[in-house]
Amino acid sequence: MSSSTYTVTGMTCGHCVSSVTEEVQEIPGIESVDVVLETGALTVTSSQPVDDEAVKAAVEDAGYQLA
Repeated sequence: MSSSTYTVTGMTCGHCVSSVTEEVQEIPGIESVDVVLETGALTVTSSQPVDDEAVKAAVEDAGYQLA
């Protein structure tokens, strides 16, 4: 089990959180995604090492950026 935490910038509401969560959950091997609106924290738990580039691409697909 592998876990990584990132900071997402640009989120302003619950819909933003949902968008990021949905995109990141699409990454193969991801088991859980936790997004905290107030801090921008994105915690990803995976059955294998987390691919930082895949997470970055998913966040960008949702319309946001990693800090």
